[in-house]
Amino acid sequence: MKHGKKYQDSAKLIETGKLYDPDEGVKLALQTAKTKFNETFEISVRLGVDPRQADQQVRGAVVLPNGTGKTVRVLVFAKGDQAKAAEDAGADYVGAEELVAKIQGENWFDFDVVVATPNMMGVVGRLGRVLGPKGLMPNPKSGTVTMDVAKAIAEIKAGKVEYRLDKSAIIHCPIGKKSFTPEQLTENLTALMTAIVRAKPAAAKGVYLRSVVLSSTMGPGIKLNPLKF
Repeated sequence: MKHGKKYQDSAKLIETGKLYDPDEGVKLALQTAKTKFNETFEISVRLGVDPRQADQQVRGAVVLPNGTGKTVRVLVFAKGDQAKAAEDAGADYVGAEELVAKIQGENWFDFDVVVATPNMMGVVGRLGRVLGPKGLMPNPKSGTVTMDVAKAIAEIKAGKVEYRLDKSAIIHCPIGKKSFTPEQLTENLTALMTAIVRAKPAAAKGVYLRSVVLSSTMGPGIKLNPLKF
């Protein structure tokens, strides 16, 4: 794969084979983010688990101390008092069957997170085939299936992110923007990694954190020392 001059210049700053301490890696990542737009920083964590086994799944959510730097659009499936609570809490869209029809009929996806009350999951279940592949299906483990919709919305707007193991046993998750300070990015990184370590399945054997790589949207990957987490 051919990379541009900015990418190649950034890659020269990274010492081949070195595992960087988290704070050192974050500062280096900020140096390698050379584009004019506000790049997103993402962490990629390879875990020593078998994603094919039900008892080795790793999934959860954590509120990043400094947020994600992104404005998150929240859709809530709720009725009655919960719908009113969702509107008061700042949900971008609130509804029930009519939202299902809109998503199915218009292929409408102008939202980033979906929250639902438990009694609405029968309705939301009709959207499993379209929401599931996009990672938008509400789930109790990530706190998006709840009767306390106001709390869920507040946490999401404050910077709650969901982490989930993919088929390659890797978790990809954003930790902030180029506009953040090194300290803010390091705090977010530490909070996310602490949550992932705590979520280690009892069935997992051997080395849990195989590799941790930090990168900006257009920058090269920087390998962090897993032992520091």
